[in-house]
Amino acid sequence: MNRFSKVFKAIHELGVRKLWYYARYQIGLHTGQYRRATPFKQPDFTGKPGLAPFTKYPRISDLHYGFLLIEADQILNGRTHLFGGYPVPLNLEAGASDLHWTALEKTPPEEDIKLIWEPGRFGWAITLARAYAFSEVDRYAAYFWEKTLHFLDTHPPNRGRQWQSAQEVAIRLMSLVFCNSVLASAPSSTLENRSRLWQAVADHAQRIPPTLVYSRAQNNNHLLSEAAGLFTAGCYLLDHPQAETWRNSGWHWLNWGFQHQINDSGTYIQHSVNYHRLMLQIALYADHIRREVGGLDWPSATLSRLNAATRWLWALADPKTGKVPNLGANDGAYIFQLTQYPFRNFLPVVDAAAKAFLYQDIYADPNLAEMADWFNLSAPPRTSQRVPQAPDMLRIDHPSGRAFIRAARLTDRPSHADQLHVDLWWCGVNIAQDLGTYLYNALPPWENALIGTQVHNTLTLDGQDQMQRAGRFLWLDWAQAEVLAHEVDDEGQLKWVTAEHNGYRWLGVLYQRTLSTAENGWTITDKILPYGKSKNRPHEVRLSWILPDWEWQFENQNKLLLTGPEFAFTLEVKGAEELDLFSAGESLHGNLKSEPAWGWVSPTYSIKKPALMLIATTTVEPPLKLESKFLCKLNHNTNQ
Repeated sequence: MNRFSKVFKAIHELGVRKLWYYARYQIGLHTGQYRRATPFKQPDFTGKPGLAPFTKYPRISDLHYGFLLIEADQILNGRTHLFGGYPVPLNLEAGASDLHWTALEKTPPEEDIKLIWEPGRFGWAITLARAYAFSEVDRYAAYFWEKTLHFLDTHPPNRGRQWQSAQEVAIRLMSLVFCNSVLASAPSSTLENRSRLWQAVADHAQRIPPTLVYSRAQNNNHLLSEAAGLFTAGCYLLDHPQAETWRNSGWHWLNWGFQHQINDSGTYIQHSVNYHRLMLQIALYADHIRREVGGLDWPSATLSRLNAATRWLWALADPKTGKVPNLGANDGAYIFQLTQYPFRNFLPVVDAAAKAFLYQDIYADPNLAEMADWFNLSAPPRTSQRVPQAPDMLRIDHPSGRAFIRAARLTDRPSHADQLHVDLWWCGVNIAQDLGTYLYNALPPWENALIGTQVHNTLTLDGQDQMQRAGRFLWLDWAQAEVLAHEVDDEGQLKWVTAEHNGYRWLGVLYQRTLSTAENGWTITDKILPYGKSKNRPHEVRLSWILPDWEWQFENQNKLLLTGPEFAFTLEVKGAEELDLFSAGESLHGNLKSEPAWGWVSPTYSIKKPALMLIATTTVEPPLKLESKFLCKLNHNTNQ
């Protein structure tokens, strides 16, 4: 695609307004407008917070209390978990510089910028605040103050990379306000320490408005984060001369964002479960602040969208494990991790959001309730036992598993080319996986490499993605999917569903996929059909399956057996000429040459693990039919 075509398609699909906002941001950078609007020295703030500190804390189980103190003690020893991953050194000097943040916008960072920013979101600080709340041991509060003051000294207002992104500034602002409210009664929370933090909140709030135009250009979680930061500062620093402006602006853009970024079905604009959870966490925190200050009610249009968004995530979360398909971009974002459940367990957020926006306690599990309790949320038990559906990620339930098929009508830029991707779960294990993101910013071949069609559980034609990749984060010519037919059982549960996407219409074909239950697994039927007036010709068709990194063997030419710790399953593919197997970028079986990104899965940002990737290949003139049959065995010694 030439440059003119890219520009024309970007204008058509992204819209003139977004591009205009982005242009305004670039003009502000290059003219020095933002340098003047965000000076090094900010006015002194001498007032006190307007929000009352916490006077009671949630209850927590003995098991979670023990795990919390282990994590908090790790932080005392200088290590923390970034993106829910392995413990790493807590580096609060990352991104420090004497340069104004606008100067750094023009130079690339020394490493992936998210690795620099994540400690500055102060997730580690919230862990320390929780440890103090439940233990009343001041060393956790004292370490919070030591590290927070060190961070503020190391990163003065508007100097260095920690001030580059107004979203990062806003998330840090909210974390500081939360921690200060929890730690108010700690012996180490002296007036001097707290006054320094109040000044920092004011400094952070003043960084956000000048570049709000950038978050409006993005129209995603950036806008919601910055709006929530402004709303928080306006409610917290009532004595500040800009408090009312911050509060009103934040409230306006929060409601605008929720109403314009969530569709009627509850799908979030970024087409990502991780960003969907982030959006709900922002909503929960803003809702808590709203109730604390009083006098503000969510508009009915906002509540309607938050209700739908809660039901969407509820539909995807496994009620036992809390795990969800790793759909779309996963940058590891998890603010206000007010729970000891692991990063990949989405139930605490769904539980809290259901209490806030559905007015139901959908799980009735006190162990899940810590997050909801921090936000002072409670609700009566739900009356209906039926779990909702997410229309763009339809679920077929099985007594021992769950299956999902991706079929979205895209109205904003997607992050992954993943239409008709199928995600399969058996006994809580993800046996056909969405492999996540790994890194946005890295040297080739790992510069946002896991977003293409061929590394999802779907078909690729002639080596082409189902959409046109025009940049690291930009897809054009969006593939649109729709559900063509389905059947439900006597209880209203899906038995099978057929969907189609048009991403290969330019090659003269349409792609249809049917997902259905089998006795101990699922059958996936793929069809390539002629489309339009294009002359039929042979196409190379590749069907990919991302599987667990288990012991494997081929039982025959088209059947693969995988044996895991608790069960085994077979994958039989009919209609293919050749099956190839890869892991960690290396070929394990077959003649097809491996690509570096084949055979990996990324459970969270910056972490990748080996997986098995099966590619079934055939070259044929449409119509074509392929059938993949997953048969799960209850144990290693039975064929049931």
